[in-house]
Amino acid sequence: MGQTITEKIFAAHLRDTPTPGNMVLDIDVIMCHEITTPIAIMDLMEKGMDRVCDPKRIKAVIDHVTPPKDSKTATQAKIMRDWARRHNIKDFFDIGRNGVCHALFPEKGFIRPGNTVIMGDSHTCTHGAFGAFAAGVGTTDLEVGILKGVCAFRAPKSLKVEVVGTLPRGVVAKDIILNVIKQLTVNGGTDMVIEFCGPVVDAMNMASRMTLCNMAVEAGATSGVCQPDLVTAQYLWPFIKDEYASPEAAAESFATWRSDADARYERVLTVDVANLAPQVTFGYRPDNVKDITEMEGTRIDQIYIGSCTNGRIEDLREAAAILRGKTIADSVRGILAPATPAIYSQALKEGLIKIFMDSGFCVSNPTCGACLGMSNGVLADGEVCASTTNRNFNGRMGKGGMVHLMSPASAAAAAITGAITDPRRFLA
Repeated sequence: MGQTITEKIFAAHLRDTPTPGNMVLDIDVIMCHEITTPIAIMDLMEKGMDRVCDPKRIKAVIDHVTPPKDSKTATQAKIMRDWARRHNIKDFFDIGRNGVCHALFPEKGFIRPGNTVIMGDSHTCTHGAFGAFAAGVGTTDLEVGILKGVCAFRAPKSLKVEVVGTLPRGVVAKDIILNVIKQLTVNGGTDMVIEFCGPVVDAMNMASRMTLCNMAVEAGATSGVCQPDLVTAQYLWPFIKDEYASPEAAAESFATWRSDADARYERVLTVDVANLAPQVTFGYRPDNVKDITEMEGTRIDQIYIGSCTNGRIEDLREAAAILRGKTIADSVRGILAPATPAIYSQALKEGLIKIFMDSGFCVSNPTCGACLGMSNGVLADGEVCASTTNRNFNGRMGKGGMVHLMSPASAAAAAITGAITDPRRFLA
C-alpha cells in the first residue's frame, strides 16, 4: 500500500510513538507571533526553562496588532522582542519589517516540501501549500516545540479533494475553497489533512494554493496540503538555487514528497468547477455558503481586503482590476491591508495603491488586526463587512458585526455598489 504525502512526512520526522496512534515528530519550523507566543514565553520563564531548541528553527513576528494599540498589546510585543534578542533569534520581524505571518514567512523562503511546521495559530495550515505538514497548536504544544523542537500528533488520516473542470472567468481559489467547505461542512475534515489535487490545483500559482490550504481548518481539518511541483520550485527558486541545478531538478527532488498513486484516503471528494459561480458566506459559519447571485443586494457597511487568505499581490491585482477608474459607494468604507511590506512596495510600483486610494479606500500597513476584530477595521454592532478574510464567526470582526467572506474581486464589486454584487458584471 502506498503512502500519502502526510504519511511520508510523518514517517521521515518520527521521534517516538508513546501510545498507539500518537506520534511525536521532530519539527523543522516553529513559528511565533505576539498574540499566542508571549503566554508560552512567560510560562517557560516561570518554570525556569527559558530556552529555545534552536534559534535558527524559530521564526517570529509581530503581526496581529501592529503598531500596538494600547499598553497591553505593546507589552505583548515587548515580550516577543526581548525574547528574540535574549535567544539570538535572527528571523524576528519587528514593526517596519513585519507582515501577516502566513504571507511573510513563505515570502522569506522559510518553508520547504516535506517540512513539519507548527505555530500557535490555526491558519498555520497555509504553509501546506508547499507540500509541508503545517498545523496550528495550543500553548502547551507550542512551549514544547520551542523548548524541545518536537510536537505530538495523532497518526495522520487524509481526505483528498480533487478539483477538476475548466475554471470559469471571475471564479478563483477563494470561491473554490468556500464551496469545498460548504460540501464538507465545518466538521467534515476533523482529525484529517485535506489534500488538494487535480488539474485545476496543478494550474494554480502558489498564492492560490495558499488560499486553499489556509481555509482547510474551516472544514475542521488539522491541515491542508498541495503536492509540490515545478510551480513550488519556481516560487522557492531564489532560496534554493544553490542547492539544485535548475527549478526542474528541484521539482524532481520534491517529487519524493508526492502521494503515491495507491495511497489510501478516508474520503475522496471530486469538485467540478466548470459551472461554479463566485461564492459568499451568510450567517456565522464558514460552511454557510451560497452562490453570490443569491445574496446580491445585501447591504454592506465596510469592505476589507487583506489577511493571510487574500492579502497577496495577486489578490490586490484582482481587486484593483475591478476598482480601476471607479469610486466606491458613499455608504461604505473600504480598507486595504497589503499582507507584507514587499507586497505593499510591489503594489506601489504597479500603481495599485493609487487605484485603491483614488477609488476611496483607506490603505493600512500590513496587519492582521481587522480580521480578528482587534484593530484597523473593527466593526460596530449591527455593521456588515464584505471581507476577503477566513472567518465569519459571530463577533469575529467586532461585537455584533456580520462578516460575509468572499474573493477580492467580489469585495471590490461590493465596494462599488455598496451591496453584495456578482463581480462578473464588472469584468470586461
